[in-house]
Amino acid sequence: MTEQLPAIRHWIGGEWAGSAQSSDSVNPATGEVIGSYADADAETGQAAVDAAARAFAETPWRLDPMLRATALSHLADAYEARTRDIVATLCRENGKLAGEAGFEAHFIPRALRFAAGLAVHPHGRAADVLPGTQGMLIRQAAGIAGLIVPWNSPAYLSIRALAPALAAGCTTVVKMPGQAAQTAGLMSEIIASVPEIPAGVVNIVTESGSDVARLLVGSPQVPVISYTGSTATGRLITQAAAPHFKRVGLELGGKTPHLIFADADLDAALATVVASSTVFAGQFCMTGSRVLVQREIADEFTQALAARLESVRPGPASDPDSEIGPLIDAASVARVDAKVEAAIAAGAKAIVRGGPSTLPALAGGAFYHPALLSVPDSSLPIVQEETFGPVQTIQVFDTEEEAVALANDTEYGLSACVWSRDIDRPLRVARNLDAGLISINAWANLTIEFEEGGYKASGAGRLGGLASIEDFLEYKQITQNYLPQQHP
Repeated sequence: MTEQLPAIRHWIGGEWAGSAQSSDSVNPATGEVIGSYADADAETGQAAVDAAARAFAETPWRLDPMLRATALSHLADAYEARTRDIVATLCRENGKLAGEAGFEAHFIPRALRFAAGLAVHPHGRAADVLPGTQGMLIRQAAGIAGLIVPWNSPAYLSIRALAPALAAGCTTVVKMPGQAAQTAGLMSEIIASVPEIPAGVVNIVTESGSDVARLLVGSPQVPVISYTGSTATGRLITQAAAPHFKRVGLELGGKTPHLIFADADLDAALATVVASSTVFAGQFCMTGSRVLVQREIADEFTQALAARLESVRPGPASDPDSEIGPLIDAASVARVDAKVEAAIAAGAKAIVRGGPSTLPALAGGAFYHPALLSVPDSSLPIVQEETFGPVQTIQVFDTEEEAVALANDTEYGLSACVWSRDIDRPLRVARNLDAGLISINAWANLTIEFEEGGYKASGAGRLGGLASIEDFLEYKQITQNYLPQQHP
């Protein structure tokens, strides 16, 4: 009997909805079709916006903080109960290894429970500003929030934006990419299982193109956009949203440097530097793509890093011995390899060439062996531009000041890592790095309780922490003269 593959539909206004066009979901580890999905167009997007508008106007969602807190708490429970399904879906559709998918999934309930607390956090203040005059400041939901989610960590990154938007009282349209359609379907199922969320508060649509995203950014009905993705697209969104003076929160690209000082724990640093290239196959905004090593240990560290990268074993999630999963598709393999070839032609030295896998067992999959390139300076595009694959560059520095200057010598500023056993140096260096997240003797040390975001071209605004709700709120000042009127 032939297995029935899942056919994912949109979740709009509390109901399942189709589209005129459908597309296939593909397992990037095998190239096999694993399902299909309704592929949205602008008309679908408008239906979702209209549903969100009705929910904002007609339901108690924006007015009842305890309802929102209860719904977010129950949504956390619902996600936790489906953890195995989330992990399995990410492995099958996203190419993640089981441990990576589990790591992504574990953030979701925590983010939702944190947002449940934000929902009932005091939103304003009041004071007597003059005798007989009370001033009051309240914060209210901004309206419909358009949330544009990337494919590289879709289960968590959708919730990272959705949770504070819901806590604020916004209604939402979540635009999921085609590569994450199966994840979107599971997400819709979980949200549909929480009765406290009124119909239309969360609408989820999936598209392979950009019609819905363009609609959300251009629509006067949608005052808030939250986008995670490339810096190039972030610039276009900012420009397109400007005529309506929208609030635009952006978490964009990165070129995370590891600053490895001579007094670092080299074994710990080596293991983490390798992981920072291979986790999610380097398809992570915080991939540790730049390795900066102090001269005294440069040769030793480079040789050890090269040996470890050469031994990394690619494979699918179904193989417990796999150490790096596939890129999202074959086009990404070609794109990453072209960047490596261009870097070598421009003067980079291939310490570990890496490249597309030629292993017969992995034929059909989008696997790429990690690469390590020694670069003469920071001007090469491989240093300056986000690669979004398992490619690292290595440079040598002499002094602390030089290390900071090299680390800051890109347009990006999302994250950085400082490796040193000195008690004072890591904090001193961290204060001088242009990055929104600094990990000391670690990498991508994220916590939902604190704000996450980037400097420079790595974004605007913050998700996570107390500030995560700010993009979704409007401030309103109200004053009242409460003493009786004095008549002559």
